[in-house]
Amino acid sequence: MDLCHHEPTELSSGEAEELQRIKWHRKQLLEDIQKLKDEIADVFAQIDCFESAEESRMAQKEKELCIGRKKFNMEPAKGIRYFIEHKLLTPDIQDIARFLYKGEGLNKTAIGTYLGERDPVNLQVLQAFVDCHEFANLNLVQALRIVKIKESV
Repeated sequence: MDLCHHEPTELSSGEAEELQRIKWHRKQLLEDIQKLKDEIADVFAQIDCFESAEESRMAQKEKELCIGRKKFNMEPAKGIRYFIEHKLLTPDIQDIARFLYKGEGLNKTAIGTYLGERDPVNLQVLQAFVDCHEFANLNLVQALRIVKIKESV
């Protein structure tokens, strides 16, 4: 007697209808699964596209920052204009002062040159730049040490 081979049995009409409904639901589920797979693939493609665009924007911004630093170190006023024109810096006095205070990649002499200009805007930036330093409750020697440490960083 062969246990693996079953003789086809006749299905009742109710069972045949139930089998058809199951097959139909199975087909619908498989179609839904495929739609979800396609949607997921689209989302991943959009993410990849977004990441590529973001990396490109970041590379462009880094390039513009590098150019701006070089311009600033050669001619500080032109460098600041470049940063503002390329939306790397706002024309706000406080923003310019904080940017100079951080001094990332900027020549200290060029910063001094910019702050030493007698233009009213430069004088306002100088005041805001001084305000960036925290000298409260320090004597003169301590304050000078802090400035010296900042310059060496």
